[in-house]
Amino acid sequence: MPSKKKIEGMFDSIAKDYDTLNHVLSLNFDKVWRGKALRKILDSGPSPSVLDVACGTGDFSIAIGKAIGGGHVTGIDISREMLEVMRRKVLKNKLEGIIEEEVGDGEATRFPDNSFDRVVNAFGIRNFEDKEKGLREAFRVLKPGGRLVILELSRPENRVIRWFYDLYFLNILPKIGGKVSGDKAAYAYLPASVKSFPGKKEFTAMMREAGFTEVTHKALSLGICRMYTGEKA
Repeated sequence: MPSKKKIEGMFDSIAKDYDTLNHVLSLNFDKVWRGKALRKILDSGPSPSVLDVACGTGDFSIAIGKAIGGGHVTGIDISREMLEVMRRKVLKNKLEGIIEEEVGDGEATRFPDNSFDRVVNAFGIRNFEDKEKGLREAFRVLKPGGRLVILELSRPENRVIRWFYDLYFLNILPKIGGKVSGDKAAYAYLPASVKSFPGKKEFTAMMREAGFTEVTHKALSLGICRMYTGEKA
């Protein structure tokens, strides 16, 4: 795993092309996955407070902000350039009073204990230097009764599907992403980071070790993406 500083620089370098490539290279499935995760976020009662960790350019924060009505979303990320893209999108969608964004590290946030009804992380936790620390931090800032919702890419378990997935994800995607963004290393890192991410049994065990109960796992789109949830009792 590259250092936190290298991760920050890598995402700074691809920020301007990130949204276009993200939607095109995922064949817009990323929007579908976020939609499914929203259902796990919106049942917390009126005016929920949500922390979006590793929010990137804010797609998930904006989807949540549009859906929660009178609630509030705080998005944090270590990449200032990604957050700058997010700020423009928040203004465009007229969500300034609902969403705020700031530089922040998901492994060590500035927020007090028991601050949020929901903590979410979409496609970011695989980039953490210390995933266990990030999970413990999410648990700390959640209110009792709160929920963690994580979306993360993964390799399908079915061997036939995995063969086609690897052909696209390991060979085609890095070439397209590198050519369009001008950063070949960033799009070579993406499949490598997914491949090295813990399996579902290992990751759900990590969540339980961090303190979460009612830990669940669901494979989406034949296992290309996985959704993890956990409760703070």
